[in-house]
This record gives sequence, structure tokens and C-alpha cells, in this order.
Amino acid sequence: MTTSFHFTKESPPDIMFTDIQTVNKFNNEQFSQLVQYVFLFLREPATSSRLLSQLDDFAEQNGVGAGALRNVFKSLLSFPACAMKKHLSPFQIKEDLMKLGLSEDKCDHFADLWKDNLVVLTEDALNKTLMVNQLVDMEWKFGVTASSSELDKVGNTFLQLKLVISTGIGTRNTYMELTLPQFYSFLHEMEKAKASLEYLS
Repeated sequence: MTTSFHFTKESPPDIMFTDIQTVNKFNNEQFSQLVQYVFLFLREPATSSRLLSQLDDFAEQNGVGAGALRNVFKSLLSFPACAMKKHLSPFQIKEDLMKLGLSEDKCDHFADLWKDNLVVLTEDALNKTLMVNQLVDMEWKFGVTASSSELDKVGNTFLQLKLVISTGIGTRNTYMELTLPQFYSFLHEMEKAKASLEYLS
């Protein structure tokens, strides 16, 4: 019977099991330092070159092969990166790490750090999402249906919208045509989104 995980629908690769179990060989202080690097990288990916240098120093100070340590670090990093997308709780994090073969005390420590960093990581992910899908311009025009094969639609007011959205690598135009009730519903949702953004900022 295949063990199910919270952070992935598929079975994790064998190398992840090996790498996570290798971490059991580190003492608690070494493990804590390594996991701090993981969360630092997730919070500040722009500092990756400095972090890799710190990892090399860590390897030298602790008598670990730098290449092997980087492989272990990649597995340790990919786990919370996947878990972020699934919005996992500290309890689910601990469950998955135990299934991967990490000792219970190290699972507890990782889950505690996950809990401490979750708000910051969630805000960062939200900000990145909002920046990539940012509305940069909007055009609209009203119209009235003058003729239609359906008699009850004649005289109906409609609104045509052109939304210019930033995709992170350029912009794209999205077109919408709304009836007046749909427009008011859309406007209401936009006002709710605006209120949420103002609350978060």
C-alpha cells in the first residue's frame, strides 16, 4: 500500500527519502542551522548566492561534503516549497516529514519553524501573485441592444470592458461583455478585493 502525503499527490522521489533521512545524522544544532537556511532562502530568494556560500562554510565546519550537502538542502527546500502551495498546517508538515523518515524531535523543530514563518511566507506568496496578475489599465463603453432575434433583449443595456493585465513578462488584454446586473456584481467584487488589499497593506 502506497503511503499518502499532504504535500504531494504523487509518491516523492526516492532521493528525497534518502536526503531527508541523511539529515538525521546531524545533531540538533546543525539541523537547526540548516533549517534556518531553508526558511531564509524561502523568505529572501534574492540572497541565494550568499546562502550557497554559507552552505559551503557549513559543510567545511562540520566535515560534510559540499556537493552532498547541497543535494540534501535541495530536498529540504523543495518540501516546504510544495507545502506552501497546499497551505499545510504544522501538524501536516510533521506527519509528512515523519513519513519521509525524519526523526520525531527534528520533525517537531521543523514544524515549529514552519508555524513561525508561515505568515511571512504566505504574505510573500500573495504579493508575488498580485504583482504578476496586476491590473494596469481598463477601458469600458456602454451600449444598448437595438435589435435581436430575441424580442425581450431589445433595449437591454450592456457594458464592454477591456482589461490590460500585467503577466510579469508583459501585458495581455482581456475582454468582457456584461449585462448591467453582472456589471454591478463585478463592481461589488472589485470593491471587496480593494478592501482586502487595503487591509493587508
